[in-house]
Amino acid sequence: MPRKKAATVSIGAKIKKIRTQKKMTHDRLANETGFSIDYLKKVETGKITPPVGTLLTIARALEVDSGFFLKQQETALKKRIKAYTARTDNYAYTTLTPGAENKHLKAFKVVVEPMTPHEGVGYQHEGEEFVYVLSGKVEISVGEHVNTLGKGDSLHFNSGIRHNLKNVGKEKAELLVVIYGP
Repeated sequence: MPRKKAATVSIGAKIKKIRTQKKMTHDRLANETGFSIDYLKKVETGKITPPVGTLLTIARALEVDSGFFLKQQETALKKRIKAYTARTDNYAYTTLTPGAENKHLKAFKVVVEPMTPHEGVGYQHEGEEFVYVLSGKVEISVGEHVNTLGKGDSLHFNSGIRHNLKNVGKEKAELLVVIYGP
Protein backbone atom coordinates (compact mmCIF):
# COMPACT_ATOMS: atom_id res chain seq x y z
CA MET A 1 0.00 0.00 0.00
CA PRO A 2 1.54 3.37 -1.01
CA ARG A 3 2.30 5.86 1.72
CA LYS A 4 0.30 9.06 1.82
CA LYS A 5 2.25 12.28 1.97
CA ALA A 6 1.49 14.34 5.05
CA ALA A 7 -0.03 17.69 4.18
CA THR A 8 2.09 20.66 5.12
CA VAL A 9 0.41 23.70 6.59
CA SER A 10 1.58 27.12 5.44
CA ILE A 11 2.59 29.84 7.86
CA GLY A 12 -0.40 31.88 6.70
CA ALA A 13 -2.80 29.01 7.37
CA LYS A 14 -1.35 28.63 10.88
CA ILE A 15 -1.83 32.34 11.52
CA LYS A 16 -5.43 32.22 10.28
CA LYS A 17 -6.20 29.13 12.36
CA ILE A 18 -4.89 30.70 15.57
CA ARG A 19 -6.58 34.04 14.83
CA THR A 20 -9.96 32.39 14.24
CA GLN A 21 -9.59 30.07 17.26
CA LYS A 22 -9.01 33.16 19.40
CA LYS A 23 -12.00 34.85 17.72
CA MET A 24 -9.76 37.72 16.69
CA THR A 25 -10.90 39.82 13.73
CA HIS A 26 -8.58 41.09 11.02
CA ASP A 27 -9.35 44.58 12.29
CA ARG A 28 -8.13 43.74 15.79
CA LEU A 29 -5.01 41.98 14.51
CA ALA A 30 -4.27 45.00 12.31
CA ASN A 31 -4.53 47.29 15.34
CA GLU A 32 -2.34 44.99 17.43
CA THR A 33 0.39 44.69 14.78
CA GLY A 34 0.22 47.89 12.76
CA PHE A 35 -0.11 45.91 9.50
CA SER A 36 -2.94 46.61 7.09
CA ILE A 37 -5.90 44.23 6.88
CA ASP A 38 -5.09 43.69 3.20
CA TYR A 39 -1.49 42.70 4.07
CA LEU A 40 -2.67 40.31 6.80
CA LYS A 41 -5.16 38.67 4.43
CA LYS A 42 -2.39 38.16 1.84
CA VAL A 43 -0.24 36.52 4.52
CA GLU A 44 -3.08 34.23 5.60
CA THR A 45 -3.85 33.15 2.01
CA GLY A 46 -0.19 32.50 1.26
CA LYS A 47 0.13 35.27 -1.33
CA ILE A 48 2.91 36.78 0.82
CA THR A 49 5.43 34.96 2.99
CA PRO A 50 6.18 37.39 5.80
CA PRO A 51 9.68 38.18 7.03
CA VAL A 52 10.84 37.08 10.46
CA GLY A 53 10.19 40.47 12.07
CA THR A 54 6.59 40.39 10.86
CA LEU A 55 6.13 36.87 12.23
CA LEU A 56 7.44 38.01 15.61
CA THR A 57 4.95 40.88 15.67
CA ILE A 58 2.01 38.69 14.63
CA ALA A 59 2.98 35.97 17.14
CA ARG A 60 3.09 38.55 19.94
CA ALA A 61 -0.35 39.88 18.98
CA LEU A 62 -1.76 36.34 18.86
CA GLU A 63 0.00 35.50 22.16
CA VAL A 64 1.84 32.49 20.73
CA ASP A 65 5.53 31.68 20.47
CA SER A 66 6.97 32.84 17.14
CA GLY A 67 8.75 29.51 16.76
CA PHE A 68 5.36 27.92 16.17
CA PHE A 69 5.24 29.58 12.75
CA LEU A 70 8.82 28.75 11.86
CA LYS A 71 8.86 25.18 13.12
CA GLN A 72 9.55 22.70 10.40
CA GLN A 73 6.89 20.20 9.48
CA GLU A 74 7.78 16.99 11.31
CA THR A 75 6.53 14.41 8.85
CA ALA A 76 9.77 12.45 8.57
CA LEU A 77 13.09 12.18 10.39
CA LYS A 78 14.90 13.78 7.45
CA LYS A 79 12.67 16.85 7.66
CA ARG A 80 13.17 17.08 11.43
CA ILE A 81 16.91 17.30 10.95
CA LYS A 82 16.89 19.95 8.22
CA ALA A 83 16.60 23.60 9.24
CA TYR A 84 13.42 25.31 8.14
CA THR A 85 13.87 27.68 5.22
CA ALA A 86 11.17 30.10 4.15
CA ARG A 87 11.32 31.87 0.80
CA THR A 88 9.77 35.06 -0.40
CA ASP A 89 10.17 36.86 -3.71
CA ASN A 90 13.40 38.62 -2.75
CA TYR A 91 14.97 36.74 0.15
CA ALA A 92 15.15 33.50 2.13
CA TYR A 93 15.74 32.88 5.80
CA THR A 94 16.86 29.75 7.61
CA THR A 95 16.61 29.25 11.33
CA LEU A 96 19.96 28.57 12.98
CA THR A 97 18.36 27.79 16.34
CA PRO A 98 15.93 24.91 15.76
CA GLY A 99 14.23 23.92 18.97
CA ALA A 100 14.42 27.46 20.38
CA GLU A 101 10.67 28.01 20.09
CA ASN A 102 10.35 28.96 23.75
CA LYS A 103 13.61 30.87 24.02
CA HIS A 104 14.17 34.62 23.97
CA LEU A 105 17.04 34.46 21.47
CA LYS A 106 16.65 33.26 17.89
CA ALA A 107 19.20 33.32 15.07
CA PHE A 108 18.65 33.22 11.31
CA LYS A 109 20.70 33.20 8.14
CA VAL A 110 19.07 35.62 5.70
CA VAL A 111 19.84 35.76 1.98
CA VAL A 112 18.61 38.82 0.06
CA GLU A 113 18.64 38.90 -3.73
CA PRO A 114 20.72 41.63 -5.46
CA MET A 115 19.35 45.17 -5.67
CA THR A 116 16.14 44.33 -3.82
CA PRO A 117 14.40 45.49 -0.66
CA HIS A 118 12.31 43.33 1.64
CA GLU A 119 8.82 43.85 0.27
CA GLY A 120 5.81 44.87 2.31
CA VAL A 121 5.94 46.81 5.51
CA GLY A 122 8.79 47.96 7.71
CA TYR A 123 9.51 45.70 10.65
CA GLN A 124 9.00 46.56 14.25
CA HIS A 125 8.98 44.12 17.13
CA GLU A 126 9.80 44.29 20.79
CA GLY A 127 13.38 43.47 21.71
CA GLU A 128 16.79 43.84 20.14
CA GLU A 129 18.33 42.78 16.86
CA PHE A 130 21.90 42.09 15.78
CA VAL A 131 22.85 41.84 12.10
CA TYR A 132 26.25 40.64 10.81
CA VAL A 133 26.95 40.81 7.06
CA LEU A 134 28.58 37.60 5.80
CA SER A 135 28.69 38.82 2.19
CA GLY A 136 27.26 41.57 0.02
CA LYS A 137 26.21 45.13 0.76
CA VAL A 138 22.99 46.17 2.51
CA GLU A 139 21.23 49.21 3.85
CA ILE A 140 19.39 48.89 7.14
CA SER A 141 17.13 51.78 8.05
CA VAL A 142 16.39 52.17 11.75
CA GLY A 143 13.79 54.87 12.04
CA GLU A 144 15.04 57.64 9.75
CA HIS A 145 18.72 56.67 10.10
CA VAL A 146 20.21 54.65 7.23
CA ASN A 147 23.15 52.32 7.94
CA THR A 148 25.20 50.98 5.02
CA LEU A 149 26.93 47.69 5.83
CA GLY A 150 29.36 45.53 3.87
CA LYS A 151 31.04 42.18 4.47
CA GLY A 152 32.24 41.94 8.07
CA ASP A 153 30.14 44.90 9.31
CA SER A 154 27.54 44.56 12.03
CA LEU A 155 24.70 46.52 13.58
CA HIS A 156 22.95 46.15 16.94
CA PHE A 157 19.72 48.10 17.45
CA ASN A 158 16.42 48.40 19.29
CA SER A 159 14.02 46.41 17.12
CA GLY A 160 11.07 48.27 18.65
CA ILE A 161 11.97 51.05 16.22
CA ARG A 162 10.60 50.55 12.71
CA HIS A 163 13.41 49.12 10.58
CA ASN A 164 13.90 47.88 7.04
CA LEU A 165 16.52 46.07 5.00
CA LYS A 166 17.59 46.50 1.38
CA ASN A 167 20.30 44.79 -0.66
CA VAL A 168 22.08 47.63 -2.48
CA GLY A 169 24.76 45.45 -4.07
CA LYS A 170 25.05 43.51 -7.32
CA GLU A 171 25.43 40.14 -5.56
CA LYS A 172 23.33 38.22 -3.09
CA ALA A 173 23.72 39.47 0.46
CA GLU A 174 24.05 36.90 3.23
CA LEU A 175 23.40 37.99 6.80
CA LEU A 176 23.44 36.49 10.24
CA VAL A 177 20.48 37.96 12.13
CA VAL A 178 20.02 37.41 15.86
CA ILE A 179 16.76 38.54 17.44
CA TYR A 180 16.14 38.88 21.15
CA GLY A 181 12.54 39.12 22.24
CA PRO A 182 11.57 39.53 25.89
